[in-house]
Amino acid sequence: MNRDVIITCAVTGAGDTADKHPELPITPEQIATSALGAADAGAAIVHLHVRNPETGKGTRDVALYEQAVRLVKAENSDVIINLTAGMGGDLMVGYPNPWDFEAEGTDLVSGLDRLAHVEAIRPDICSLDCGTLNFGEGNATYISTPDMLRDMTKRVREIGVKPELEVFDTGNLWFANQLCDEGLIDNPAWVQLCTGIPYGMPNDVGLLTALSHLVPEGGHWTSFGLSAMQIPWVAQSILLGGHVRVGLEDNLYLDRGVFASNAALVDRAAELCRLMGARVQTADQARETLGLA
Repeated sequence: MNRDVIITCAVTGAGDTADKHPELPITPEQIATSALGAADAGAAIVHLHVRNPETGKGTRDVALYEQAVRLVKAENSDVIINLTAGMGGDLMVGYPNPWDFEAEGTDLVSGLDRLAHVEAIRPDICSLDCGTLNFGEGNATYISTPDMLRDMTKRVREIGVKPELEVFDTGNLWFANQLCDEGLIDNPAWVQLCTGIPYGMPNDVGLLTALSHLVPEGGHWTSFGLSAMQIPWVAQSILLGGHVRVGLEDNLYLDRGVFASNAALVDRAAELCRLMGARVQTADQARETLGLA
C-alpha cells in the first residue's frame, strides 16, 4: 500500500464532452480557475489540455496553452504543471476506403511537432503516449510509433521536462521499459496506467496488479479508471502501491446524476486517501518524490 499519495487532476481533456457537462472548462480562464480549485483541494499535479473557446473541441493552439498556464502560475506557483503532448496523433482511417486519410477528425503530425507548446512553456511534466491504439469504435486510431517516441523523449529531456509515460495497453509498458533500458528516461520514471479506454486495457484489478509489477525499477506509477470506475480506482491504486488521477477528463459525475467539479473529485479522492490511512502529498513533496527540479 502507498501511504504517501500524489493526486493528479486531469482538468478537461480533449474528448467530445463539451456538451455533456454544463460547466466543463473550455476557455483558458475556465481551465485555469478549475485547475486552481483542484490544487486547493489537494491535487499536487494538474494535467492540462486546452480547447477551442468557440467550438469546445481540443486544440494544439500554443497561445491557449500559454494563457492557461500563465493564469495558473499567477495564482499558484507551486502546483506541478503537466501538459498533454498527445494532441496531433489522431488518424481517422477512411471507410469504406481505408486509404482515405483525409477523413474528418484526422490531426496527425510528427512527434516533435506535438511538442510545440511544451517547447514554448517548459512545464514540469508532459505526457508521452507510449503506443498506437484503436481508439474506441469506428475508424479512429491514435498513432504513436517507437521512433516518434524516441524523438520526443530525447527532446523533452534536453529541455528539462519530465515525461509521464502513458500506458494504454500492455505493450506500451513494454516500450516504456525499453526507453528506460536505452537510457532515455531519467530516474525515477513516472508511469501512468490508463484503464477503461476502448480498446486499450479494461478496468481489471488483476491486470492492474500485474502491470504494477512491471513498472521500471525505481519508478513511480499512477493510474486512472474512466467514468464510474474513477473513485474505486483511487482505492485500487493506493492498495497496490500507486498514486492516483481524477478529474473531468475521465469522469463527469461525482455521484449518480450529480455533475462533478474538478475540486469535488480531488476532494473525494483526498478523503478516500485519508480514510485508508494515507496522506496526500503536497506539490513540494511530489516534486521531491518525482525528482523534479
